[in-house]
Amino acid sequence: MSAISVAVSTATIAAALALSGCAIKDDNPDLIAGKQMFVQKCGSCHVLSRAGTKGVIGPDLDEAFRRAKIDGLGDDAISGVVKKQIEYPSIAGVAGNGIMPANLVKGEQVQNVAAYVAQVAAAGGKDKGLLASAVKSAGSDKPAVAKGGTLTIPADPTGQLAFVNTKAQAPPGPTTISMPNESGVPHNIAIEGLGKSPVVSKGDSTFKADLKPGTYTYICEVAGHLAAGMKGTLTVK
Repeated sequence: MSAISVAVSTATIAAALALSGCAIKDDNPDLIAGKQMFVQKCGSCHVLSRAGTKGVIGPDLDEAFRRAKIDGLGDDAISGVVKKQIEYPSIAGVAGNGIMPANLVKGEQVQNVAAYVAQVAAAGGKDKGLLASAVKSAGSDKPAVAKGGTLTIPADPTGQLAFVNTKAQAPPGPTTISMPNESGVPHNIAIEGLGKSPVVSKGDSTFKADLKPGTYTYICEVAGHLAAGMKGTLTVK
């Protein structure tokens, strides 16, 4: 994404606060929806440990707000900063590089995302209760298995930087490698020495390969996605 680009210095946070009216309070933000939307729309760019996101393009949000929280900036004020930077990502010189368009989160979801980020940024530990299960963990050890000459390895549909399957199995021979992507986050699939599919944000991305016995690594080639762990192992036998 193209996600929330947040202040990374005291001066930037102060400027954002000035534009946000210091604090924006909503008595009933939906934190579960906020977490889900953050993972879907923002996690591909930003680290937020409580959300389990590992994006490497935008600021690490735990680090971005750590000093502010130590200095006593409250959740309402931080929520106001995040909200304004979703709506106006170029304020205070942040994200003026065009990486993050404005209003990628809209309507009531803006406040939900802002409230969730404000509550959990730099908090350490793990989410509890319903928040803990709001987003399904990315990746599964259950292998994808080729059927009818096609091996299907979906991208994680929630927007996390992962394939649904971290392992895959296929017999030798001509095979279509298929990566369905419902997330809206750009991905492709590339297999070491065999080929790669086009990058897509929605739809099915495929390529054909003549599989030989052996063990291969498949990855997403979009910048930052491999570093965040978007890879798996294909066994051909």
